[in-house]
Amino acid sequence: MAFDFATSLQEHRAALDCVEKLYPILHEVSQLMRQRLTNGHTIYGCGNGGSASDIQHFAAELTGRFEVERQGYPAVALTTDSCALTSIGNDYGFEAIFERQLAALSHQGDLLLAISTSGNSANVIKAVEYANANQIKTIGLLGKSGGELAPLVDYAITVPIERTARIQEMHILILHMLCESIEV
Repeated sequence: MAFDFATSLQEHRAALDCVEKLYPILHEVSQLMRQRLTNGHTIYGCGNGGSASDIQHFAAELTGRFEVERQGYPAVALTTDSCALTSIGNDYGFEAIFERQLAALSHQGDLLLAISTSGNSANVIKAVEYANANQIKTIGLLGKSGGELAPLVDYAITVPIERTARIQEMHILILHMLCESIEV
């Protein structure tokens, strides 16, 4: 069976329609992020695979700049320190790699942005549970049904489609939209 570029683009357009329905929660989350950053709090983020890459991209846009020349915002991708990831994974298990870092670095009032296309990543769930128990607001950037994470986070931004590639395309769009709204 040959690949069909037109079908791929049609799926992408359908996914865009799903994002359009998320405007109210995106507005609410961007206001929360802007308020917390203005008050000196930090946005932490976690995810696996492509989601790890997306949270690193988001943190870089905040600490550097997206499009507007401004002071950097405090944002930390909990996916970047290979020594922490491997030592925590070795000593406490892979499920603890984000939770343990969050426990060491975060403070009340910070935010956790948890990205998972399935919503079922055990290490992301543990980080959200830690945040919830320690007065850190949680935002889930999710796919499909939102999985186990959807009811655990304070704000579930769910792209309700099945193809991981289309979910990831929408996640990066959403992250760019959040960056743009924060910088305004």
